[in-house]
Amino acid sequence: MNHSHDIMIVGAGPAGLAAALECRRRGFDVAIISPPRTGRDERTAALLAGSVDLLERLGAWDLLAARSPMRSLRIVDATRRLIRAPEVTFHASEIGLPAFGYNVRNADLVDALESAARVIPRLVASVAAVASDSDGVRLELSSGEAAMARLVVAADGRHSTVRDSVGIGVREWRYDQSALVVNLAHELPHGDTSTEFHTETGPFTLVPLPGHRSSLVWVDRPHEVARRVAADEMTLADEVEARSSSLLGAVRIDGPRQAFPLSGMTATAFAAARTVLVGEAAHLFPPIGAQGLNLGYRDVTALGDALQGPGDDPGAPTNLATYERARRADIMTRTAAVDALNRTLLTGFLPVQALRGLGLFLLDRVPSLRHAVMRQGIALPPAARPFS
Repeated sequence: MNHSHDIMIVGAGPAGLAAALECRRRGFDVAIISPPRTGRDERTAALLAGSVDLLERLGAWDLLAARSPMRSLRIVDATRRLIRAPEVTFHASEIGLPAFGYNVRNADLVDALESAARVIPRLVASVAAVASDSDGVRLELSSGEAAMARLVVAADGRHSTVRDSVGIGVREWRYDQSALVVNLAHELPHGDTSTEFHTETGPFTLVPLPGHRSSLVWVDRPHEVARRVAADEMTLADEVEARSSSLLGAVRIDGPRQAFPLSGMTATAFAAARTVLVGEAAHLFPPIGAQGLNLGYRDVTALGDALQGPGDDPGAPTNLATYERARRADIMTRTAAVDALNRTLLTGFLPVQALRGLGLFLLDRVPSLRHAVMRQGIALPPAARPFS
């Protein structure tokens, strides 16, 4: 059987489901192609203000089972180097917001998006091959069926079959680091504050969850992360408490541990051959500064803005060019910023340490710079409205 729609979304993760809802909201006939959902991702995502606004527009935000506000962001230089930066705390109230964003479980986020997208047709299959011409795109599916669309949205992850099939290359790099991800229960309240300790081997970040719980992303050398994954719960809890300077009191490991090698990737183009890339099909970088999924949601917003509306050819070259222009500068700038921040933590070069310390000192002492950086970090325009 052949299926034909204006827009086909390949992938049903947080970025793909949001893209499907946004394209449907713009008046297009949309369908989703994805294999069956397997398991539940217990990791969390820190959704910043721009992402919350998008989810509100898509009707998914109020469907989220639980969310924990991040009202303050604290950066602590926990290195043991000669030059150390001052501790800096940013408060959302300084820029007129109740919170910078909210920390949510990935599984809950997908549940909410799937509930909002239940009216969108879905083909349960993976894509085996893609062929495009001036009129449309044909996707051969693992089920033996075929699907036709005027625009394909590739949201099928870092190893995107769609991206590779339309000839878009990638630039990849790796770090001598891994990330330990685990949820914690703790003795003291977190005060709705996300705290990032900067260490010589990467950031150690505590992000609030409901109650006396937090999610931890601990970036370190791969052998240290492997050792902590294998350690007993009491040993790991003691290490977490020591690394956090007992900020949250005694801690308890509250769930499974996961480890991920750190790497980065950007596509060489973000649109081609009646195809656009969103989420990790377009970009990937370390879990620093809560930019990963939030960058993907800016892809979705830009895609909606590039579409002219019902009756328009969504895969027209002008729409692809508009999307490419809108995403290139943002993706490249933020990728470079995250990469630079990570590398400044790893270097022992004194001038770099001094520049990093000076930058944080100025953020602490210069209100206009401080507020501009806060707004830029969460992708809000100067006159953005508060959200709840």
